[in-house]
Amino acid sequence: MKRLLILILSLLAAWQGLSAQNTARVRAGAERIVYNPMIFGGFLEHFDTQVYGGVYCPGSPLSDEDGFRKDVLEAVRELKVPIVRWPGGCFVSAYHWKDGVGPDRQSVWDKAWQVEEPNTFGTDEFVKWCRKAGCEPYICTNAGTGTMEEMSDWVEYCNLTTGKFARQRAANGSPEPFNVKYWSIGNENWGMHEMGEKTVQEWGHLVTESAKLMRSVDKDIVLFAAAMPDRRWTLPLLQSAGYLLDEVSIHDYWDGDLHFTYNPKSYLECMMMTDGPEKDIRATLAILEEAGAAGRIKIAFDEWNLRGWHHPGIGELRKGYDFAARRRNDTASTYTMCDAVFSACFLNTCLRYGDKVDVACFSPIANTCGPLFVHPEGIVRRTTFFALKMYGNDLLPYVVPLDVASEPLVCGDRSTPVLDAVLTSDAAGKAFVCAVANKHPEQAVRLTLDFKGMGLKAPRKVRARVLEGRSADDYNDIGDEHVRPVDMDLPVKDGAVAIPAHSVTFLFLQ
Repeated sequence: MKRLLILILSLLAAWQGLSAQNTARVRAGAERIVYNPMIFGGFLEHFDTQVYGGVYCPGSPLSDEDGFRKDVLEAVRELKVPIVRWPGGCFVSAYHWKDGVGPDRQSVWDKAWQVEEPNTFGTDEFVKWCRKAGCEPYICTNAGTGTMEEMSDWVEYCNLTTGKFARQRAANGSPEPFNVKYWSIGNENWGMHEMGEKTVQEWGHLVTESAKLMRSVDKDIVLFAAAMPDRRWTLPLLQSAGYLLDEVSIHDYWDGDLHFTYNPKSYLECMMMTDGPEKDIRATLAILEEAGAAGRIKIAFDEWNLRGWHHPGIGELRKGYDFAARRRNDTASTYTMCDAVFSACFLNTCLRYGDKVDVACFSPIANTCGPLFVHPEGIVRRTTFFALKMYGNDLLPYVVPLDVASEPLVCGDRSTPVLDAVLTSDAAGKAFVCAVANKHPEQAVRLTLDFKGMGLKAPRKVRARVLEGRSADDYNDIGDEHVRPVDMDLPVKDGAVAIPAHSVTFLFLQ
């Protein structure tokens, strides 16, 4: 109650001296966009403690009869995660799925992360976990050291009722097909960090032939291929395999220096990166347009996060990995309101391009830099968890195009609009939810809303859900999950609402 009172007083004080240049106007004559909730998806890789010690902990008193952490399943259901991509990531480019099915599984050396892979969590376990979590399984195949036939055999194992591998699945305890709809050919095979890196010339042919085999097994799968917002790589891919693909898969981690040096960028530095997702999307759309695939092939942003994973040594095989350094990914103070606000800006961007961006997967779900930190005694819901929960639970199904004018937030020689807003509505256009990210670290910012354009009368107050911290660097930790959304009424003055500093704020309007 005290925290709520302090916030209200700060918002009332914000009316003194703050600019009213920030407006969100309904774009006249623009059609609403029906977006795919799959943009609220997640990702899970066999890296460090994401699987073993994260979602899968046989023998733990917190796990169920299948070894799945019950608290993690409950939290994923709370997020309403619609789709999860697995098993990688870099891991998949040397992963052979047949090692991870059946009763006689052998440990193998994981060449990507240079650890022992026990193979106790494989295809059957992943699909079962997804069913319990309420999400669609999305399988990324080995296009590094794997073969085209190996990829299509995996589709057979999961989706057919006849054939050698369908019979193997039945013998392994699953007589009914898994009906895995979403499949990807490869992961970042354009990069030297990847096992089985491919050249541009190799990639188009490999994807084409792999897609032909996979579709010969199940013509109805939704098929992705590893791409990037780079014409030199993705245009030849589309020219060769585009007629067989449904989606191109792109990735980005904007604080990517963390891969090698654990020095997280400051709040303001990260806010200057919030325009990055749109640049990636626009660049990819331009390639799709040039290839004649615009409107038919969608974008899957199926690995994304502000923070890169800390794993010094990747690609430096003579040097080797610093395994102890991976523990630094668990540092609670890294994941602040900065991460929540950035995540809101990312999702707002996907919503604005909701007719073109079909899938997005926050990377990862658990541990490393995920929204959930899993430890032997429980879980911590990081700030990003609550931002993702708001987007997964509180929005309405149509995006109403907005024209947003916003003052700049400046850091050195860079700037970004201080507010990022998106408006959603119900089918009847009578109820609205406006999702607003205020990037300013210290100041509430007034946003003038277009109530007339929504067909509403300007109220004296609006119902709001606000995720904000005691400072921009506030975070949650074990036993201290105090950064949570708060429901309140915000006053409306001259059609404007004061959006709290460093916040993700949802306004409920009708």
